Amino acid sequence: MDHTNHVRLGTAELTPAILEGATIYGADDHKVGKLDHIHGTGTASKAVIDVGGFLGIGAKPVGVPLTDLEFMRDEDGDVHAVTSWTKDQLKDMPEHRH
Repeated sequence: MDHTNHVRLGTAELTPAILEGATIYGADDHKVGKLDHIHGTGTASKAVIDVGGFLGIGAKPVGVPLTDLEFMRDEDGDVHAVTSWTKDQLKDMPEHRH
């Protein structure tokens, strides 16, 4: 997917209501997971991404700094994010626990 024409979200749009459920694309531009929720507030916020599984079943939640994701809207207005993490790197991370 070519993300160059997608509109980057402004800081006012970086809210759980807008970001949760966003598809996350990895370094190789493949889907790596979905944003389940945001944990914490401010600069210490973590994006909890469900990685792996099938149709959401058996997915493993992992936490990465929210700043590691670049959120944007595509031509249809759907929110998604791009990260430098690969799916394998995310799968190797420890499971996020509250």
